[in-house]
Amino acid sequence: MTPSSPYDALQLRIKTILPATYRDCYEDVQPVSMGSAGLKYSPDGQVAWNEIWGSFCDLAMAGGPPHKGKLLAPGSPGADPARYQQVTAEICRGITLITELPAQPSSTPGWVQVECADPVMAGWLLRAITMENVAVRAHGNLLELPAGPAYRIEKEIKNVITVIAKTCHYWVEHMWPSQEQAIGELFAAMAIDTPLLEPAPDGTTAPADLTRLTGLTPEPWLYPGWLGLNCPDVPSAVWLIRALVASNILARREGTVLYVPLNPTTDPNGEHLSRALAALCGFARERQVL
Repeated sequence: MTPSSPYDALQLRIKTILPATYRDCYEDVQPVSMGSAGLKYSPDGQVAWNEIWGSFCDLAMAGGPPHKGKLLAPGSPGADPARYQQVTAEICRGITLITELPAQPSSTPGWVQVECADPVMAGWLLRAITMENVAVRAHGNLLELPAGPAYRIEKEIKNVITVIAKTCHYWVEHMWPSQEQAIGELFAAMAIDTPLLEPAPDGTTAPADLTRLTGLTPEPWLYPGWLGLNCPDVPSAVWLIRALVASNILARREGTVLYVPLNPTTDPNGEHLSRALAALCGFARERQVL
């Protein structure tokens, strides 16, 4: 069925990307956490990552609470390469144990590499994990997740393993092959119009007139490549990140602050971001979300 308006087209893209369980109810999902699962250990003293979770919170993509309140960024091996090696080994062990996906330290310091079934799966996980406030990158069928020597087993290591376990669960258990195909076709179609807009380390300049176009005021700088914009409340921030991802723009939120990507290479001066965000804020105001 051909959408009758740009707003209808947006809603169709959102429904295509979301797992079927959310397709007709995502606007009712509440950002409420189920609480953190405790660690379990096997007889050899290692964490039994595959025995920890029986269920997961709703996806942040669907309106659930982001897994992390603040962005979990990669670290540097720095002066403790031995500890860094231990961290990456444990993250990779946990990922493979719970998802059955091959994982290994990346050739780029600060990251571990996960081999997905195909580029569509990696692209979907990239979008979903970004919204959970964990740093992530993707190239082809390879997904990269953060690591650092200061990561602790019960905190950051568990955060990384949990977020890939959670998002893989929804991809594997809640997606039909026909929907995975539709998502791949959607990603390809959106890329024809504009490449996926991702944050770049050198993205540190806010687009001119963004506040005038959107009515959203910027936050002080916290993260390279990410511009924080104040939303009036959590529901409006949730609505906008979902709409942005369905517009081929990575987005996430920390409370009521919407974070959008800056990339001077793929989006010089932020013109594409400004146009897309202005249109989405217009939709949100028409429907009294903003």
